Amino acid sequence: MWQSPQEPHAIDELVVDDFVIVTGGEAIRGRDAFREWVLKFQSTVEDLEFIPVETFQNEDGSRVASLWEMTGRNRGFMGTEPDGQPIHLTGTAVWNVRADGMLESNRVERNAWELHRRLTA
Repeated sequence: MWQSPQEPHAIDELVVDDFVIVTGGEAIRGRDAFREWVLKFQSTVEDLEFIPVETFQNEDGSRVASLWEMTGRNRGFMGTEPDGQPIHLTGTAVWNVRADGMLESNRVERNAWELHRRLTA
């Protein structure tokens, strides 16, 4: 859903109905709410590219952590003026994964404050 070509409707095949993502301290609950959040997020970044930097998991694969980068051009990201400025976002995600591979939850932290300051400078 994040790597090109983005396919946010793959969420239906990847996450459980009661999926929870905590992003920047805010909990988004449920598959439909997550899909809506992804679509809104993606609409604010032109030419979005998602780059996995490093991924690792515990022994049984129930916990997966990744370091990632995202690039693109500003199309109103974080409520800013859609001015085409370059976007470079870095982050960390920690996933809970069921035995069948479905994603149960995700916690994401990213350099949003630093990026927002740069976009509004």
